[in-house]
Amino acid sequence: MRVQRASHHRLPNVSVPEESLTVVIGNFDGVHRGHQALVQEAKRVDPDGCVVAVTFWPHPLTVLAPGHAPALLCSLERRIELLKAAGASEVRVVNFTTEVASWTPAAFVERVLGPLQPKHVLVGQNFRFGRQAVGTPDTLAEMGRGRFQVHAMDLVAISGVTVSSTRVRDVVAAGNVTEATQLLGRPFEVAGVVVMGDQRGRELGFPTANLVVPQDRAVPSDGVYAGWLEPSTGPDAGRRLPSAISVGTNPTFDGVERRVETYAIGRDDLELYGTDVTVAFAERLRDQIKFDGVEPLISQMNDDVEAAKRVLP
Repeated sequence: MRVQRASHHRLPNVSVPEESLTVVIGNFDGVHRGHQALVQEAKRVDPDGCVVAVTFWPHPLTVLAPGHAPALLCSLERRIELLKAAGASEVRVVNFTTEVASWTPAAFVERVLGPLQPKHVLVGQNFRFGRQAVGTPDTLAEMGRGRFQVHAMDLVAISGVTVSSTRVRDVVAAGNVTEATQLLGRPFEVAGVVVMGDQRGRELGFPTANLVVPQDRAVPSDGVYAGWLEPSTGPDAGRRLPSAISVGTNPTFDGVERRVETYAIGRDDLELYGTDVTVAFAERLRDQIKFDGVEPLISQMNDDVEAAKRVLP
């Protein structure tokens, strides 16, 4: 299976001389601070060279053990954006299939790194590759001898906690979006298309943007959060609008569908149906509660908005 190279995955006017490539390899789900550090180290290793990030899509476990595939922290397109923002000149995507999974470590090196002819290859200490993940950084170094130099980077830790995509997923699932921000170096976010909801929020005085989040994506646990809504189009395109965010099923109204509903504070003029938006989470405010009627719900929603205002800069 080929290594995909798409022109829209390259920055404009970037020259990629084959004799001066530094390659970083990984899944890079979420592009957390450990991934960012790997890209920055690649730039330090060869300041005059180009950094090419090699990543895999879909997630290998989606192919190898679908029942154990993790909830993804972002889309492939967002991953590419974040890798470039971290300093990669180009991102190449390996279409992960059962055939790719069957490659020996030697086949992986020849088919993925061979065409690139890198001078340096950087991976994390926990990098594994080849059939049944038997390849290690030491294996890679042996195979690269005389061709490229391998740098195995220690994993980044914050306050004694190793930064990993698994750790980010765990804290997001627990609703700890504050720690997620620390691990990612930016607020955790979900993105999707705004759809028509029950319009109950508008009736209550808090019109919300109802987000459809793909089922394979990570979402914070049920509760109310402070954060931001960023529309992709319209007069507010690219702006981060301070918001109160509800994740859950609307138990007061016996809802069953899990949603991300975002109220842009003080804005009742937004028309976002059909618009792609990003919702970023700053801090968890409270658990989801089932209220005995509309009045206590409205009172709590007012309190939530005030709490969100205090949290957001």
